[in-house]
Amino acid sequence: MGEDMSDGHQQNGHENVPSRQRRRFPGISSRAYEHPADRSALVALRKLSGFDTVFKALSGLLPERSLRLLFLSDSVRVSDQQFAHLNDMLRDACYILDLEKVPPMYVNQDPQPNAMCIGLDEPIIVVTTGLVELLDEEEMRAVVGHEVGHALSGHSVYRTILLFLTSLALKVAWIPLGNLAIMTIVTALREWFRKSELSADRAGLLVGQDLTASMRGLMKLAGGNHLHEMNVDSFLKQAEEYEAGGDLRDSVLKILNVLPRSHPFTTVRAAELKKWSESRDYQRIMDGHYPRRSEDKDTSVSDSFRESASHYATHVKTSKDPLMKLVSDIAGGAGDLGGRVRRGFGGFASSAPQDQPPTDTTDPTDTPGPANGTDTPPRDGD
Repeated sequence: MGEDMSDGHQQNGHENVPSRQRRRFPGISSRAYEHPADRSALVALRKLSGFDTVFKALSGLLPERSLRLLFLSDSVRVSDQQFAHLNDMLRDACYILDLEKVPPMYVNQDPQPNAMCIGLDEPIIVVTTGLVELLDEEEMRAVVGHEVGHALSGHSVYRTILLFLTSLALKVAWIPLGNLAIMTIVTALREWFRKSELSADRAGLLVGQDLTASMRGLMKLAGGNHLHEMNVDSFLKQAEEYEAGGDLRDSVLKILNVLPRSHPFTTVRAAELKKWSESRDYQRIMDGHYPRRSEDKDTSVSDSFRESASHYATHVKTSKDPLMKLVSDIAGGAGDLGGRVRRGFGGFASSAPQDQPPTDTTDPTDTPGPANGTDTPPRDGD
């Protein structure tokens, strides 16, 4: 069973935990909170042709020591003497998720709200002053838990490679084939990392154990420090409109908009986290029933793929997105798919033949939420 934690506990080197009682999870495996697509995408990433060779080469080339020295010399390291409240949150998060070695944490001067967990040998957590100033204590606790979740899952290794390859791709953009090879791996890494963010959001909820605070934090990342102007239900409704709105053209645009991003859109993250918080899986973890790290060696890769495949199949069947509906119809053998495609693309094709009876289709008057297709550096908007 999970354990309640209260003020004065000292286990695994963690002490001075906050007085508010929270459930802790001794020996918890990251598999407990990882999104199915996170686990399978990572397996697929490792099977990507040429990735192992690139990874081994990069392991010796990445300037990790330089990176650590940079943060040590030009940022503030969190400790009992510096940003003590963040240090308490960090040890608290490690205590709850039973991560014995507390990662170093730095505060970096940057007005952009951001946080990340990087490092090949050992993870480093970095948060910006913009994030510290934006979030309240409970919101920040969820972010710190998010980053500790990345550390427990081993995401920091691939995050570091993603940062390096993104920078390298810009430097070798003038070499067509070289850039294409790097961007193939970068695209695969981004797809995995978007899924890993959903996993880390879940870890943040397990640490903070306050869904409202997690929602507030995501809203602030989207709309700034104006909570009096925002509403959680309306914010979540945006995610529904984004998924269901528009026609097949908008579905294609959604895919193109998300490809250059390392993170899912904020409203989507909020909706996914709320859905998970209401699931049986989350309740079982809170009741103390979860996979242990001691069992990780016995896990099956094929089982991971099957679980992910089942998740995607369910997603396609239940999705309101026009393209996902079409895929579901094709899989189900629905008739008149040609007519549905023509009507789905609206102006790109003529209307359906008159001799065909009308079938259900999406409302072309619906409009999707605003999309940002610009490429930004990978950031952990937690």
